[in-house]
Amino acid sequence: MNDSFSYTTDEFDDEYEDEVCEKAELVQFGSIAIPVFLSVVIILSLIGNILVLAILALYENLKTLNNILILNLAISDLLFTAGLPFWAIYHIWGWVLADKLCNIVSFIFYTGFYSSVLLLTVITLHRYLAVVHPLSKQGGQKAGYAVAVSITVWLVSIGAAMPSMLFSTVITLPHKNGTTYACQYKDTTWTNVGTYQQNFIFFAAFAVMSFCYVRIMRTIRRTRSHRKHRTLKLIFCIVAVFFLGWIPYNVVIFLRRLSHHLVPPFNDCDVSTGLDYAFFVCRLIAFSHCCLNPVFYAFVGVKFRTHLNSLLYRKSCHQSKVEEASNPFI
Repeated sequence: MNDSFSYTTDEFDDEYEDEVCEKAELVQFGSIAIPVFLSVVIILSLIGNILVLAILALYENLKTLNNILILNLAISDLLFTAGLPFWAIYHIWGWVLADKLCNIVSFIFYTGFYSSVLLLTVITLHRYLAVVHPLSKQGGQKAGYAVAVSITVWLVSIGAAMPSMLFSTVITLPHKNGTTYACQYKDTTWTNVGTYQQNFIFFAAFAVMSFCYVRIMRTIRRTRSHRKHRTLKLIFCIVAVFFLGWIPYNVVIFLRRLSHHLVPPFNDCDVSTGLDYAFFVCRLIAFSHCCLNPVFYAFVGVKFRTHLNSLLYRKSCHQSKVEEASNPFI
């Protein structure tokens, strides 16, 4: 796939066609480490985010802005996770699926990524208004407003992801051991557009959130509300880990574009290979974000922990009753 997407563009071009700069070890490393790591991330993300959805449905009021945004964030994480199995397979055998799936999976991946960035930005702005300008949030807590915000986020995310749907394709890459199929943008122009668009949206969101949290920190120093501090701590952890995971990845995909355009010193073989290894590692860290949000809910969110214990207790009691009913000797 394209560089911004992570799994493709010149990955196979550089690794197989460049006879001077041999990267066979890099390909072998990726074909083993990435599928194993992604398998763990997929399992944890499915368990964690499905639990979040279950707790929201059973115990929370889904007419508040905060809960609706958390609901959408869990859906966004699951959407992002849905694309990961395809990329795990891709790293083992290349693109072996139908051409249309290339477009669909690319679109799903990007929609999940952009919606996560935008939802975290909206959540941060919501907390900013609630803390720094508390009088301005009246009316912003209504369900209709929350639904409108969510729909807007998804429409913008879909629009931003649309180029990956329209301009991705499966191509054949010949190399010394045969041929490999890759899912990527049709030409370099759209690869560049995809990378720079992802960089722009990501760093614009980072700037907005940084401003909000600086103002929030200044404001909460003047208040002693323990509950407010706890809520901010949860949101801050989620946002901080998201950006710590995605900043190195966005920097690396930008540098790889420079390497592709033969900009010194990134056109040097050793630098290019080191950049590719950094790309693999940064990508794995970034992709793991989809399974981390439920962890923060569990360890930082007191209310979530309480609901989770109730859910597990209910499940345990139900299982015990089923066993008693099915066992005549109990």
